[in-house]
Amino acid sequence: MWGIVPAAGRGSRIQPLAFSKELLPVGSRTDDGVERPCAVSEYLLERLILGGADKICFVISPGKSDILGYFGDSYGGAQIAYVVQPNAEGLCDAIFRASCVVGDAEPAMVGLPDTIWFPEDALAALPDCELSFLLFPVEHPEFFDAVVMEGDRVTEIQVKQKSAASQWIWGAFRMSASGFRDLRTLWEARGRSDEYFGTLVNSYLGGGGTALGAKAGEAYVDLGTLHGYRTAMTLLLSRRELGASRSMFKGAPRSALLEAAALHGGRT
Repeated sequence: MWGIVPAAGRGSRIQPLAFSKELLPVGSRTDDGVERPCAVSEYLLERLILGGADKICFVISPGKSDILGYFGDSYGGAQIAYVVQPNAEGLCDAIFRASCVVGDAEPAMVGLPDTIWFPEDALAALPDCELSFLLFPVEHPEFFDAVVMEGDRVTEIQVKQKSAASQWIWGAFRMSASGFRDLRTLWEARGRSDEYFGTLVNSYLGGGGTALGAKAGEAYVDLGTLHGYRTAMTLLLSRRELGASRSMFKGAPRSALLEAAALHGGRT
């Protein structure tokens, strides 16, 4: 399975940076007993791999060779390929440029490399169907793509819409091989005019396509702004402290775990 990482954006909301926003250090990781800074996009790669991806396609702009230099040809056992998006023309353009390496025979998952979300293995909850979305609850869905559903069936994507009808937004999604092909064909038939994936999906649904939503997400942070960066650092610290609490309370009753989670603002 492929994991597609659209990484050609300018990152104008958090500039100036001396490097691609996808390499922004956020938190740390330990390799062979040595702690080192962790680039924000590593969180997405880890989650894609946990979700079943064994190949990663980065879609980068011509000026983002530092991403290639950082990740090289593999990460965590997954092979990495790179595709260039000459101009920042939106998420749909980025996703379907990956078709030259993804092809038509394998499913694909897509996530955003300047986000951090939990739980790490949430992509495993997505069903193997034409199109499925991993959903997260947020306080301000008007800043994202809100997903309206009937049961587990997606009926509409509300793209950055005021007074959104749902508190659930998509944070990542999965397409079967045929779903990827059908969505690309539709995008091309619409003159490649869709900048946002949500508007393309609405057309897809209107034409008889189906999509499912999985409310498996717990926490979601967009690091495109300084506020988001600070929120992400707080989230990572709270998850680390909660993990320590889980170890300390291992074997304890559920009530003790709930108390530990409340102290750290997390969930069990």
